[in-house]
Amino acid sequence: MTAELVRGQNHTLPQTRLEIRVSAGTPVVAGATLGDEDGTVHGTEWVAHPGSPQLPGLEVSGQAAAEHRLAVDLDALPASVHRVTVLLALPTGVGGPVRFGAVASPFVAVTGLEGSEIATFTLTGLDIESAVTALELYRRQGAWKVRAVGQGYAGGLAAMLADQGLTQAAELAHSIQDAVARAMARSVAPPPPRTPDSDRVGHGTGPVPPSDGRRHPVAPPTTTQPPEPLAEPITPPSAATTGGPINYAHPRRQASAPPPPPPAAPPAEPGHAARPVAGDATGWSMEERLYNQIWGMFEDLARTTAAYRSAVDFAESRMDQELDRSLSDPRNRIGGAGDRAREQARAKRDELTARAREVLDRDLAQLAAESAVVEPALPAAYAGWDNPVWHAYRVPMETPMALRIGDLHLPESPDLRIPLLVRLPLERGIWVDSGRTASEAAALMDAAQLRRLAMENAVAHAARLLAVYPADEFSVHVIDPAGSAAGALAPLVESGALAGPPAAGAGGVASVLAQLTRRVDLVQMAIRAGAADSLPPDLDTGEQLLIVNDFPHGFDDRAVTQLRYLADEGPSVGVHLLMVADREDAGAYGPVLDPLWRSLLRITPVADDHLADPWVGHAWTYEPLGMPPGSRVLEQVLARVAAARHPRRP
Repeated sequence: MTAELVRGQNHTLPQTRLEIRVSAGTPVVAGATLGDEDGTVHGTEWVAHPGSPQLPGLEVSGQAAAEHRLAVDLDALPASVHRVTVLLALPTGVGGPVRFGAVASPFVAVTGLEGSEIATFTLTGLDIESAVTALELYRRQGAWKVRAVGQGYAGGLAAMLADQGLTQAAELAHSIQDAVARAMARSVAPPPPRTPDSDRVGHGTGPVPPSDGRRHPVAPPTTTQPPEPLAEPITPPSAATTGGPINYAHPRRQASAPPPPPPAAPPAEPGHAARPVAGDATGWSMEERLYNQIWGMFEDLARTTAAYRSAVDFAESRMDQELDRSLSDPRNRIGGAGDRAREQARAKRDELTARAREVLDRDLAQLAAESAVVEPALPAAYAGWDNPVWHAYRVPMETPMALRIGDLHLPESPDLRIPLLVRLPLERGIWVDSGRTASEAAALMDAAQLRRLAMENAVAHAARLLAVYPADEFSVHVIDPAGSAAGALAPLVESGALAGPPAAGAGGVASVLAQLTRRVDLVQMAIRAGAADSLPPDLDTGEQLLIVNDFPHGFDDRAVTQLRYLADEGPSVGVHLLMVADREDAGAYGPVLDPLWRSLLRITPVADDHLADPWVGHAWTYEPLGMPPGSRVLEQVLARVAAARHPRRP
């Protein structure tokens, strides 16, 4: 399954012989550098470019073109090489565009030699930059990974090469552009645009010209390449992290017609931003436009908060520096001079902080206004349980793009909630953490109460998954070894929405795991052999969800091995895990379960700030979706799901 990367995200490479394919709307220069463990390029002989296109284990194109294929053999690289960085630059002196903001967003794909895509990355958000670091392949503990970088350089190739430690950066950049200019007559003409570019309406800090009605995006703080995240990363679709409008074009979508235009915003009053409209992002359907708009709101909140925090840090740092300079003079240490210096420094700090807060409040008010119109317009898959759309619920005919599993917010704006959406089908399992150490709120709760709340949360997620899939295309299995979750499972059991009764005891655990492991094995073999028609007639080829309660109770070594196998191999063939467990309870197994925990998306039944975004590294507070007090919407939805699955059942 292809990994669609966002800036800062990494992905393990399953093989070492690769192709890197570049697609752009205009001729670009493609090259690559070889770096040591620190990423330093030690000489011009470590750079593959049109003037010198071949290095050991690496070959690039010899001219500028709109389409490139770079060949990489990681096993053939010198032992001292730990990083391969893919570079893109616009040719100079040939009359073409001089900044990436004026051309279509470049698209980069890492593929196997047979053409299957391993990872892709769309370089959105570029503006005045004329050179960009697209991807890097790096060695980590003996394994190779790919990371989406997307770092642009307004200074062009020279600035980019110098940033990697090359001392002859300016001379090499000049020779590369000379080689490109000589070969420009042979460069490939740009292909037709894959999809028309369209700018999302961003959220701005300044006035909006009445002529275009667009809001200018909040400028993010200057960031360097992010490290591998320590917290659970949030992985949204391709999105911008630097200044410029957010681009929601889908470069891989093949279609002859452009997407339907978003609804027109009401006219804005002079000097004011246009009033928000639900579905103002680019997309081929209202659902897709809302999906893209929600992620745009997430980005905008991340950026404006990052700008505010940066401004506050600057104000504090400036005050400290002014105090140090003032008090370093012995004459200011006596009398009132020192007190006046401290008062002046604090007054400047307070003024800067107040101005930053004013900008933040203005942006938050605009985002809150957008949220107020977006939330009521959401389809059931994106909506909270309190949305009236659930009262008119009908079993869908098609699977939606994504599913809402909770809300996110930041300390600066606790009342502004952004829906957390995950793409469907699920690309990884989910772990509902029932441990008391999950967060401060969890630590204050009784252990039994927290386990019950975690299981109720898992049941609600399973119900949402059942509700958004067409009838008979999604099944739920439950492993409850000790039968301790009978109360929480009652809505699923009583409605008849489960594929079978919850499995209890060691025998029940073994039976369900064997059934799902067999399904994964058979489907994988059928796919590899190209013989999908030969699957047994009794095999359910729909999506499957396995809920595991109170892990690792009731699991022996064989069952643990099967569960890890399902977590690793299941998602690619439609088998997904939803585990309810306390990691401390599994401590007896030692580090053998660490790969299992890392493969799952951890969420909590109570508020917890464990999720991190890949742009600026904010720690976002995750809030599970709550059921309105006294509501029976869950039972009503499950009853309609069961009726659609068993139409003859009274």
